[in-house]
Amino acid sequence: MCVNRRPEDAPRPCCGRRGGPEIHARLKALLAKRGLATTEVRAVTTSCLDLCDEGPAIVVEPDHFVYRGVTLDDVEAIVDALAAGTRVERLVMKSCLDPGPPLQPNAGEDES
Repeated sequence: MCVNRRPEDAPRPCCGRRGGPEIHARLKALLAKRGLATTEVRAVTTSCLDLCDEGPAIVVEPDHFVYRGVTLDDVEAIVDALAAGTRVERLVMKSCLDPGPPLQPNAGEDES
């Protein structure tokens, strides 16, 4: 889970200002609540994944796919999918060359 935070005056968005840290905290809490954190899934943070325009982004390994534009409201569906061994297809990035439908510009970005 990218939680990178760029300087206030950076020209590109960042996952840290779009809720990355809060999404990560909720993801860890739900995984722990369901008992997946100790047996199946490890939720870790990372610095920039260079998917700034698509973030917040979560890389799922070893399945080799990326969730893009994740919000707090998506976390429960992501945990359900991880538990079932499936994906939340509406969030899956198709490819770096064709990520999928455009995200709302600066969606979820802090005003601070």
